[in-house]
Amino acid sequence: MMMFRFTASKAVVAVVGKHASRGAKPPLSTNAAMALSSRRASSSTPESNRGGMGLANVHQQRLPSEESDSLFRHVASPRTVSIIGAPMTHGQPFVGTDSGPSLLREQGLLQDLSTLGWRVEDLPDLDFSNICAQAGKANPSKHNNLNAKHSLEVGAGTKVLADLVESKLKLGRFPLILGGDHSIGIGSLAGILRARPETGVIWVDAHADLNIPLASESGNMHGMPLGLMMKGLIPDRSIIPGLEWLEKGSSPHLAPDSLVYVGLRDIDKAERNFIRQLGIKTFTMYDIDHLGIGRVMDLALEHLLKKNPDRPLHLSYDIDAVDPLHAPATGTAVRGGLTWREAHFVAEHVVKSGSLASAEIVEVNTTLSDGQGATETVELGHQLVNAMMGEAIL
Repeated sequence: MMMFRFTASKAVVAVVGKHASRGAKPPLSTNAAMALSSRRASSSTPESNRGGMGLANVHQQRLPSEESDSLFRHVASPRTVSIIGAPMTHGQPFVGTDSGPSLLREQGLLQDLSTLGWRVEDLPDLDFSNICAQAGKANPSKHNNLNAKHSLEVGAGTKVLADLVESKLKLGRFPLILGGDHSIGIGSLAGILRARPETGVIWVDAHADLNIPLASESGNMHGMPLGLMMKGLIPDRSIIPGLEWLEKGSSPHLAPDSLVYVGLRDIDKAERNFIRQLGIKTFTMYDIDHLGIGRVMDLALEHLLKKNPDRPLHLSYDIDAVDPLHAPATGTAVRGGLTWREAHFVAEHVVKSGSLASAEIVEVNTTLSDGQGATETVELGHQLVNAMMGEAIL
């Protein structure tokens, strides 16, 4: 029997970028078939049939997991989350991503985290408007022709973020980073890997973000954080103006086998080659359709934790991993993404491993959708953060 899950949204937004092809597939598991039918049904449901089911009509309890004492084992007691607002816009061409941290806080995030059992350290947003502007003005001769747009600004902002993330991890706290565009991943990963080089990374995204300047089709640095941090792709990152700091001190790099992708469906040609050459564990939307999200997340965690079950994990969550039916207010939306429940399950399952030690959510941009679409995207981002921090049904 085929089942359909209908959810609310406005009309489907215009799509940016290439759409992944959906050809013939092997037989699906029951759960995977149900999720796939939900994606197809909800994407084609007329707006008139979806009215009245918006998130504004839904009340949800905020309850911590009954296992909360055994979760987040890499966080010192008393369990403290450090909220770091990283309102970066220079990694991509649209204004608006800088509003993400404030919008998520306005949803009641601090109170929710307290309800979930966290002590909350709410830090002021990083002053990227000043930090990045000063970097551009101070080094006008360093503007580069390496196809890394605004690298001075991105480099200055991510250096400050890296230092802050590293310091919070060394205090035993949980850095919760609110973006901002995904170029902040340069700073997040640099700080994490300096403090805990053994960290494994789960990258939930429609895109691979594995570009390097010489291979990028756009030059936008929100598509480069993993390319810049991946071991073996760029021998000397100091040739990129603004990123000289990455080659100083411990010179942090991410090993290919320490990364798992979940939800990819829009990959550039060079990125595809890098993924294959480096052997990066990757679960595309095809794999989620075929195996089901439960099996995919089991395999993702097995890959990262098999050799070292106690290693810390970082979850980097781009809101565009979710289908634009549920999250239209983002800069590079691509149809055929995670359903509402799949999106939550990803975060919930990583938390249940007990290994999650840091997390970030990025690319919420309310200027890129109408009022209802913007509201639903922010609320989804808020709920995903709660799921990352231990909210549970039971």
